[in-house]
Amino acid sequence: MITKSVPSNDHSQFINITRLIQEAVAESGIRSGIATVFVSHTTAGITINENADPDVTRDLLNILDRLVPWRNADYQHFEGNTAAHMKASMMGNSVQLIVENGQLQLGTWQGVYFCEFDGPRQRKVQIKVLGK
Repeated sequence: MITKSVPSNDHSQFINITRLIQEAVAESGIRSGIATVFVSHTTAGITINENADPDVTRDLLNILDRLVPWRNADYQHFEGNTAAHMKASMMGNSVQLIVENGQLQLGTWQGVYFCEFDGPRQRKVQIKVLGK
C-alpha cells in the first residue's frame, strides 16, 4: 500500500489526484492490474469526473451545497460538520482503476478527484495496486 498526502486549501474543494495515483502505480512496478484508491476520512470522498473543464467541479460543488446546505438545517451532530459527512457519503470513499502497460486506463476527459468537504486540512489517500 502506498500513502500519498493531499493538502486542501478551501472548505470545499475538488482536487485532481490523477497524477498522484499514476505515481503510485509507477512506484508499485505493476504493469497490468487494478489500483484501488481509498480515502480514510469521514468528511472527504473520491470520485471520477471530467478534468478538462474546471466549471464541472465548480458546478458539482454548487449542486452539493444546494442539496446539503451547511446552515439552516436541523442537523444534530455536535461538531457542526454534518454537511461534510453527508457529502462524503454521497461521493463515496474509494474508486478502482484499471492499469494496463503501467498506465491508468481513464477516458480522454476523466480525472480522479479527492473531494474535500471540511477543510482546509492535510489529508491522505491510500493506494493499493494489485497485478503483475
